Amino acid sequence: MAWNLDSDRPIYAQILERIEMQIVSGNYKPGSKIPSVRELAAEAGVNPNTMQRALAELERKGLVTTQRTSGRVVTEDMEMIKETRNSLAKEQILDFINRMKELGFEKEEILTLIKNEAGGELV
Repeated sequence: MAWNLDSDRPIYAQILERIEMQIVSGNYKPGSKIPSVRELAAEAGVNPNTMQRALAELERKGLVTTQRTSGRVVTEDMEMIKETRNSLAKEQILDFINRMKELGFEKEEILTLIKNEAGGELV
């Protein structure tokens, strides 16, 4: 089944984000092999060149490495994975805050809503 990719943003960037999420969430474990470009491209329903571009960017970031005999594997650098996870979380938080401000909410109102919706579990 093809991945749910939208046409509003570059496909390779969406693929990159999806694989990053799979790495930081533990779906792809540190040191584990990532499926081949062709396998991933077929799964996502995209051109292999697009998938290759996304994987090359993951390599550039250091989240994935290429091993000559076994293909691409997820980094075992847990600090890098943690930093990426925190960076992705920060992006989500800033997006949320900006959307809430667009709705007219002030900082304190946003915090109150979060506390109420979380039932005190987060804070």
